[in-house]
Amino acid sequence: MTQTFGDRLAELAQRRGRLCVGIDPHPALLKAWGLGDTVAGLAEFSRICVEAFAPTVCLVKPQVAFYERFGSAGFAVLEETIAGLRAGGALVVADAKRGDIGSTMAGYASAWLDDSSPLCSDAVTVSPYLGVGALDPAFDLAEATGRGVFVLAATSNPEARVLQGHEDAEGRSISQQVIDEVARRNAAHPGLGNLGVVVGATVAQAPDCQRLGGPVLMPGVGAQGGSASDVAQIMGSRMDLAYPNVSRAVLGAGPQVSGLRKAAESFGFDLNG
Repeated sequence: MTQTFGDRLAELAQRRGRLCVGIDPHPALLKAWGLGDTVAGLAEFSRICVEAFAPTVCLVKPQVAFYERFGSAGFAVLEETIAGLRAGGALVVADAKRGDIGSTMAGYASAWLDDSSPLCSDAVTVSPYLGVGALDPAFDLAEATGRGVFVLAATSNPEARVLQGHEDAEGRSISQQVIDEVARRNAAHPGLGNLGVVVGATVAQAPDCQRLGGPVLMPGVGAQGGSASDVAQIMGSRMDLAYPNVSRAVLGAGPQVSGLRKAAESFGFDLNG
């Protein structure tokens, strides 16, 4: 049987810690690094990030939108970035937040999770708001390949609270319903499954992830105000599932590779305790 993404991630975290570093080459950061807001600037930014994080960080999350805005040239840089990170030993989650139905969702799944795609990553983020079941093409391909899918569950942006906090007749929020469905699917595996969820570290009323059976990606740590204590409060006894995501607080230490590595190391998220 193909090893699951959840088990692969947990094994790598034993050696590298549980930090997820985001690669977010937005215009202001390119400028701060002394680079142009151009494809050449994007490529140099990404090259430096690959050198800094590929050999040292457990999970790296390129934000697809900042590459997509440059069209085909940006996607070419993203392809090189994903390949470089994976060749260096890091696991890559493409932060694409895709979500659709039928053959369209199958196309998205193939783009990010199929060996034949130049964008193939170890995992991808998806949105469940056309229905969790609509994501089946991504879930099925993840099961076949041992790659991962992170489903948005409880995001940290205030605009999401009304929708994601809406409760059903049993008193379960939409966020909790998403997590419970992911947990049901992961239960087929004796260890951790291929499916994870995204839960913001700054969420005031977080859903219960205790029975998830997969990784929890937790954005919002660092510049957005989330901390290790927030992660601990949300995850409780299942700290082993948590992968705090830091972007700006690490990338702000660039452009020197040594500065980026030092910034990542300063978070020190060893959450095995």
